[in-house]
Amino acid sequence: MRLNPFDTSKIDVGSAGGGVGKAGGLGCGTIIIAALGYFVFGLDPMQTAATVESVQQSQASQEPGTQDEQALCTSNQYATETCNALLSLNETWARTFQEQGFGERFQEPGLRFASGRFQTECGPASSGMGPFYCPADQRIYIDTSFYDQLAQMAGNEGDFARLYVVAHEYGHHIQTITGISGQIRSAQQQNPRRANQLNVLMELQADCYAGVWAGKNRNLIEPGDIEEGMQAAAAIGDDRLTGGRVSSENFTHGTSRQRSEALRLGLQGDDRACDNITNVG
Repeated sequence: MRLNPFDTSKIDVGSAGGGVGKAGGLGCGTIIIAALGYFVFGLDPMQTAATVESVQQSQASQEPGTQDEQALCTSNQYATETCNALLSLNETWARTFQEQGFGERFQEPGLRFASGRFQTECGPASSGMGPFYCPADQRIYIDTSFYDQLAQMAGNEGDFARLYVVAHEYGHHIQTITGISGQIRSAQQQNPRRANQLNVLMELQADCYAGVWAGKNRNLIEPGDIEEGMQAAAAIGDDRLTGGRVSSENFTHGTSRQRSEALRLGLQGDDRACDNITNVG
């Protein structure tokens, strides 16, 4: 996908933990262990991942890094792609909110390149958790070495697969500033038995929003990009990650098919098409 170069004056970028991770630094085992710990034993995946990482990376820093934004965004190819994507996402969603008459509600999220263990407003975290969005501080946290793992899981090294991950986390930010996230959390508290099902809907809508961003920038899409995105969405479906060891009732992100279909729906370029996904009425 042909994105314009980032402009540090238009994005909020920083580091957490040890800063930008080096390629190959994140193993598949940590994420799988955290996932199985949650699905099978009911353990908090954040705490599980943090424990595993504390053993593997005992030397990791506890304090945020101090590199400047330019240095962070140019530290490796993945970081540059991520910063380019953040600028495009900011511009696309700001324009979308403005066109729909809600321009004053739009807020840009922050991006933090993370490695090792670090602190967020959502609590202690670890790069072993994989990319995530914290609604409390409205920041996206990414260890760029996750992208090497994603390439192995998805079977390709295309840039669109990586951009899809950023756009998905950005989708959670859209859910936060529109109030959708709060509505889902409230519904989960009122009906704990549906908590996993509702979480799946949240994740699928974020996939849909990722597709919306790409759909609104079709002029920048290159041959093979869509296929790369579909492969990435399928690779991180709950059924694929757990290998059939976990009941579908305990899924939290959706099956490979569901995630691919949600992304495809968003590619039509209309964010309103994603609204019905989280209709909990």
